[in-house]
Amino acid sequence: MLLVLVASVIGSFGAVFLKLGAVRLSGVMSLFNWRLALGVGLYMGSSVIYALGIRHGQLSVLFPMVAVGYIWTVLWARLFFHERFNRSKLVGLGLVLIGVLLVGLGS
Repeated sequence: MLLVLVASVIGSFGAVFLKLGAVRLSGVMSLFNWRLALGVGLYMGSSVIYALGIRHGQLSVLFPMVAVGYIWTVLWARLFFHERFNRSKLVGLGLVLIGVLLVGLGS
C-alpha cells in the first residue's frame, strides 16, 4: 500500500514537470527540454513503483489508491502555479477521497 501511495505522489510531480515543460513549447525542437523529460521520467518511475506495489496486494483495493494522485496534483497546482481552489474542485477531491476510503474499508 505504501508503494502505491509513493507512486501516486511521484506521478503527481510528473504532471507538474509536464506542465512546466509544456509552457515552454514553441516548436518541434522545444519538445526536447529537461522539464518534459523529467515529467515523463517521473511518470515512468511511478509506474514501476506502482507495479511493485500491486504485485502482492489486491488490485481492487490498490488501484483506486492511484486516484489519490489527483489530490496531490491539485495541491501542487495550487502551490506551484497558483491555481485557485473552487467549490467544484473541493467537492470532487472530497468525493475521490471518500471513494478511496470506501474501497479500502471494503477489503
